[in-house]
Amino acid sequence: MRRLVKGNEAVIQAAVAAGCRAFFGYPITPASEIAESAATWLPRSGGVFVQAESEIGAIQMVYGASSAGVRCMTASSGPGISLMQEGISYIAGSELPCVIVDIMRGGPGLGNIGPEQGDYLQMVKGGGHGNYRTIVLAPNSVQEMCDLTILAFELADKYRNPTVVLADGVLGQMMEAVEIPAPLNNAPAKPWAVTGDASTRANLVTSIYLQHEQLEAHISKLTEKYLAVARAECRWQEYCVEDADLLLVAYGISSRVTRAAAEMARSEGIKAGLLRPITLFPFPERRIHELSGKVHSVVVAELSNGQLIEDVRLAVEGRAPVHLLNRTGGMIPTAEDILDVIKKMESQCVGNYAQ
Repeated sequence: MRRLVKGNEAVIQAAVAAGCRAFFGYPITPASEIAESAATWLPRSGGVFVQAESEIGAIQMVYGASSAGVRCMTASSGPGISLMQEGISYIAGSELPCVIVDIMRGGPGLGNIGPEQGDYLQMVKGGGHGNYRTIVLAPNSVQEMCDLTILAFELADKYRNPTVVLADGVLGQMMEAVEIPAPLNNAPAKPWAVTGDASTRANLVTSIYLQHEQLEAHISKLTEKYLAVARAECRWQEYCVEDADLLLVAYGISSRVTRAAAEMARSEGIKAGLLRPITLFPFPERRIHELSGKVHSVVVAELSNGQLIEDVRLAVEGRAPVHLLNRTGGMIPTAEDILDVIKKMESQCVGNYAQ
């Protein structure tokens, strides 16, 4: 049955369906409804909700619950996610599964509560210390807030790795009709967990390796896991890219505005196409590289000061010029704004051909 729900609420209803039984967090706009919904839905499903004393406390509670084999999660926004980075590094180093939802707001510092995508680097590149990666999923609708939350739990357990649902304030606050699945009952057994039973007393969950050789071997093991994730779990969506002369790249709410601009450009005879990364790590670099060899320009639309564009440029490898169209501070470009840039790129290309 389809229900009209807010993006933040869809996250928790999906988490419960996925078998999440513990939420630890601290409220922060524009993510507060996630904690509020968790306080309602988790106890109903036999789970627990704990409002921690801080985001630092919340992520360490996630560390403990995950060590015990519980499907668990937390959620926050920019300033709170920054406070969690050390704990996320511990969780990644200990190879523990959990889900972290980041509803991005304006920054740096306290910034404001408007939508932004300025957390890209800290979540995609690993904002904490050490050699680790998180799996990062980027929804662009309330339905995907639901679907990708469920997928996040599955990937977290499959690879024993923290997995992030990275959304912006618009997606967290907007309401759309969503199909919430029935409880999946698919949480896997976790023989590595420490539950207090005699059978698990030999288990050790840790991220500390005092011998240099041991730590190097552990990091090599993690690196092989991340390469396996990159090979198997890369996801993206395409719109009219096969005959495109100009490639647009955007994620989250930006991708919805950008697709509207691409449709407007097509109606005016400009062959614009869109590639939307669904996984930000792993990033669809091979597909972007392939498509960039067929177009005269690449335009990256993002709500940050040029963070996504770094990965796009690395993927393109100079095969086409890459241009940035961005807004920050809670501002969002309109489809008309993006269309103007598309027309400018197209006219420049036509002028170059004429010469």
